[in-house]
Amino acid sequence: MLNKKSVDDINVKGKRVLVRCDFNVPLKDGKITDENRLVAALPTIKKLIADGGKVILCSHLGKPKGEPKPELSLAPVAVRLSELLGQDVKFAADDNVVGDNAKAAVAEMKDGDVVLLQNTRYRAEETKNGEELSKELASLCDVFVNDAFGTAHRAHCSNVGVTKFVDTAVVGYLMQKEIDFLGNAVNNPERPMVAILGGAKVADKLNVIDNLLEKCDTLIIGGGMAYTFLKAKGYEVGTSLVDDEKIDYCKEMMDKAEKLGKNLYLPVDTTIAKAFPDPIDAEIEVSVVASDAIPADMMGLDIGTETAAKFADAVKSAKTVVWNGPMGVFENPILAKGTIAVAEALAETEATTIIGGGDSAAAVNQLGFGDKMTHISTGGGASLEFLEGKDLPGVVAANDK
Repeated sequence: MLNKKSVDDINVKGKRVLVRCDFNVPLKDGKITDENRLVAALPTIKKLIADGGKVILCSHLGKPKGEPKPELSLAPVAVRLSELLGQDVKFAADDNVVGDNAKAAVAEMKDGDVVLLQNTRYRAEETKNGEELSKELASLCDVFVNDAFGTAHRAHCSNVGVTKFVDTAVVGYLMQKEIDFLGNAVNNPERPMVAILGGAKVADKLNVIDNLLEKCDTLIIGGGMAYTFLKAKGYEVGTSLVDDEKIDYCKEMMDKAEKLGKNLYLPVDTTIAKAFPDPIDAEIEVSVVASDAIPADMMGLDIGTETAAKFADAVKSAKTVVWNGPMGVFENPILAKGTIAVAEALAETEATTIIGGGDSAAAVNQLGFGDKMTHISTGGGASLEFLEGKDLPGVVAANDK
């Protein structure tokens, strides 16, 4: 899975190139409110334009669930991409994605032209990887480039199905970067390697914990999932989030860490409050107690100060750090301290720092540490499955080198 052909391995001059991008951007009143994903796609698009390809872009946006929804049209994306690229991006407005407009627009293309297709999820068979849409998409192109890591863990028409009907299928720069960083971090890390897992649920990260324990030297558990581990140690955790069905699993993982000689760090103190903040960013009264001294009527909502220092210290000597999931309810300024402390430690280290998409990427960017990280993954679910050691259909489908 880690040795795929990329846009640097092919010649696209005069060829029609279908590029699966991730333009799943937030829209408000028809305006794009965060264009990170558009900017991230530019290097691949510019490379294909410069090489004389006829560049046909496609993506999903939101969840139209197989029917045209005007508010989820990619038309605003075409407008903004035209500005970012400094050339016209022609929008093919077909509710069936590959319709008369798309076919005509592609037929008229000159080398270096760019066309954007309508939201691929306007078609119900997109998410079912149906053969008809896969063939229609393939009929538009000679070469397929997948640059959408965010959907790489799903087998859909526009990232996997289409490759069955196209001879040349490669990855773009964004996909290549994800494969290089996430793939190598898990399979061939520079040591010592520290993995930091947070977020709410143990269930979401079962296989990740298991897989990373075998790969890393130190595993740090914070966030809501830490309380299930603390309960597994026999501690009182009050009204904190706990997954009672996973207590035995947590015991197994602690045993496994011991057998493998790995460091498994849990919070030694925790920030507690009477209840979850409502609304999430509301002022809230908190105190910090030892992790084995949480009162029965209190709830843990962030790691404590001593834990933050201990986790930060563990990062200092690392050569590779992978982080997925915040340390507490980071959306609340009072409960963001643990997440900030970890982000600061990562920002200051010389190690290769990889942020695994989703909430941790949002936290790092919101807190202003984004530019200090080596790599921030563009896919939440996809990066988790990569960290689990799973094969991602969207990556597997590309031609091997």
